[in-house]
Amino acid sequence: MPRFKWWIPMEQATMASCAQALSSSSLSRSPGALLGSSRLTLCTRGVFSPVCVSMRKGFRGRSFCVIRASVTGQLNQFVQSAIKALKLLWMQTGGKEAETARLATNDGSAQSASPVSAKDESRVAGSQNGVAVATETTVSITVVGASGDLAKKKIFPALFALYYEGCLPKHFTVFGFARSKMNDESLREMISGTLTCRIDQRENCGDKQEEFLKRCFYHSGQYSSEESFGELSKKLHEHEGDRVANRLFYLSIPPDVFVDVARCSSLAASSANGWTRVIVEKPFGRDSESSAELTRGLKTYLNEDQIYRIDHYLGKELVENLSVLRFSNLVFEPLWSRQYIRNVQFIFSEDFGTEGRGGYFDNYGIIRDIMQNHLLQILALFAMEPPVSLDAEDIRNEKVKVLRSMRVLDTDNVVVGQYKGHTRGGVRYPAYIEDKTVPNNSITPTFAAAALFIDNARWDGVPFLMKAGKALHTKRAEIRVQFRHVPGSLYKRSFGADIDQATNELVIRVQPDEAIYLKINNKVPGLGMRLDRSNLNLHYADRYNREIPDAYERLLLDAIEGERRLFIRSDELDAAWALFTPLLKELEKRKVAPELYPYGSRGPVGAHYLAAKYNVRWGDNSSETSDSV
Repeated sequence: MPRFKWWIPMEQATMASCAQALSSSSLSRSPGALLGSSRLTLCTRGVFSPVCVSMRKGFRGRSFCVIRASVTGQLNQFVQSAIKALKLLWMQTGGKEAETARLATNDGSAQSASPVSAKDESRVAGSQNGVAVATETTVSITVVGASGDLAKKKIFPALFALYYEGCLPKHFTVFGFARSKMNDESLREMISGTLTCRIDQRENCGDKQEEFLKRCFYHSGQYSSEESFGELSKKLHEHEGDRVANRLFYLSIPPDVFVDVARCSSLAASSANGWTRVIVEKPFGRDSESSAELTRGLKTYLNEDQIYRIDHYLGKELVENLSVLRFSNLVFEPLWSRQYIRNVQFIFSEDFGTEGRGGYFDNYGIIRDIMQNHLLQILALFAMEPPVSLDAEDIRNEKVKVLRSMRVLDTDNVVVGQYKGHTRGGVRYPAYIEDKTVPNNSITPTFAAAALFIDNARWDGVPFLMKAGKALHTKRAEIRVQFRHVPGSLYKRSFGADIDQATNELVIRVQPDEAIYLKINNKVPGLGMRLDRSNLNLHYADRYNREIPDAYERLLLDAIEGERRLFIRSDELDAAWALFTPLLKELEKRKVAPELYPYGSRGPVGAHYLAAKYNVRWGDNSSETSDSV
């Protein structure tokens, strides 16, 4: 029986992925791989026995992955096809293209193959009757809940932006799926008004929109019907043809039908020869128990590596830049600890109320809607230890360590509020309970402030303050890092007793008007010794002459490419809920009445007392209200 041995330069993690993919007995059950052993059999017309994969040290200490397999049939007729197919697998599991592989057979001969170029990644080499043929890949993106606001305002525009910038594969199809009775033209008309073109591109926008809309289709069906998804699968296959079909489902639907859609899409609409992935929108439950139940339901039909739990704040430019700022600048990493940082603040505020979505919001509240996911995820990224690499699992491992090191929240370290009606400038702004979709006696918080602590060596004793609210005086999302005062400062008399005036502060403004700036002390020009506070700033609009992509664009592209770094793993979710669930249950059990604050104010007074408890002043309440950059 002919045998072959294939040597390729490969990292350990890549080798593990390659081994898993090769040894898969059923391609449909190996969603993380483009090629399983059954796929290799199809491409090469050879039969592969169980594959042995090992790591060897080669010339100059380089690591090589050695793949051994035995085949039946004539080896020479398909050996080149095997090389190409394996090389594509290698690239799809993390290998680099600028390498050359060697394949040795048991007769002592050896053959080499040129690398697969990046342009050919969408092509899988195969053979038919001894003649090499090419099978292309395609991506089918199905937006489940296509008639909803999120799909219309965010998902379809993000997909078009990716298409407009040339980021989507050559062959792709977009399908909308919902219960609403529509057809293809109705869908296209619905989303056409939300599509915009990048200002820094020169292609004709109208032409691009027409081309994109021609690839958009619609299928009406029930979320709990396998038959509906089976019909959808037939339509998808008509567009996929004979290509390797990869399928992405975006669940833009209420969480109570997540599991139904996961079941139907998995059983009736999974790809037969490519990967299948599912993006799940928050909320991921209401507490630890409901979240765990949802996770169990999803994992009944999907593997963990098929589930992409999306938190769009992790896709924002300044959040992604957080680790770059810290780990690629020597000036910051040595300061990133309790020795130099006095407190860290995570602030989220909106200058409008719940107009239009009070019914949804009243079931969750500001803590579940913003703090337990958006702000906590940013905190974990901020506070984590340096990861081993930029691999998704290495980063998420460090985030989980942070979350598991945090103290469980209690009511002594939390303030909740709710906005009341207010008249300003002759304009009447309604109270939260005046929203027609909200019960008159609702005590759901529209504002919350919390003090959290991380009990590890780096952050012991440092208060991490969170504040999130609606109907406040401004719209912003930012991280504020307040450093300790200079010990034995020679200029302390110049600042008096105002410690905040004497210390440095790093501000990372996530939105709007993205910026990073550092507040420093300096001397005012002149003959006297008068000190002033100034900003060293990176203002994105001034520095970069291009539009910042929307967070959904980044996350959708990552899901298509299989990059999981900015998505939430199930154990992250468990650890996050473990922090907040006892607090939420206590608030609901005791029916804690929120402190009222006027619409358009800075929030309840209790938030200032909470900060003062830890000798902290909220950065966004500073007398330097402009914080101009």
